[in-house]
Amino acid sequence: MILDFDPLWLTLKLALLTTFVLSIITIPIAYWLTFSSFRFRFVIETILNLPLVLPPTVLGFYLLILFSPNHWLGRWIEDVFHFRIAFSFLGILIGSVLFSLPFMLQAFQVGFSSVSRIYIETAIVLGKSKWTILFKVILPNCKPAILVGMILTFAHTIGEFGVVLLIGGSIPGKTKVASIAIFEEVEAMNYQSAHFYSAILVAISMFVLLVIFRYKRSLTMALTSKK
Repeated sequence: MILDFDPLWLTLKLALLTTFVLSIITIPIAYWLTFSSFRFRFVIETILNLPLVLPPTVLGFYLLILFSPNHWLGRWIEDVFHFRIAFSFLGILIGSVLFSLPFMLQAFQVGFSSVSRIYIETAIVLGKSKWTILFKVILPNCKPAILVGMILTFAHTIGEFGVVLLIGGSIPGKTKVASIAIFEEVEAMNYQSAHFYSAILVAISMFVLLVIFRYKRSLTMALTSKK
């Protein structure tokens, strides 16, 4: 049995980059959704959480159409940047970011809403800006929720299949992640190789759950201290 470690390294790279990108873009989004008084905020929230109920193949299909040379956006990107997003690592990264966004977003919203209003109102009275309140008051007081959100995002990306397959296909070294490798090994009846990839993903999942339950107490205490 010849084992190919590329799918595992590619999966790890995808999960780490997805978690990193979402950690940056989700903080301001969660902050706005938690404290904004915008009347139609629920519409934005619904759109952002759509991947929770949307089949991953549907999201992958529309991303494939969007970034294909037959669509104006995909054609424009290819003409200007001389790069095709479909069937590339960037393509599966974009798909993973969109598909895992709700997991980090909801965890961050729970954490932000758990911060005592006394801290926030005191900072406002002292004349602190919204960004100062976010980075100096809110984020330091919801570390467990942030950690859980990042871990859930990482774990969710590890097991992605439908989105990655549709937008990236199965290109060795570029888009062939562990979940796709398992599928192909089972199709080829190479059960030993499939077991190898599966066992590693099981171990990663176990580790993720252990960390989450380890910090569950801290997260619960943070939630009960709300206001």
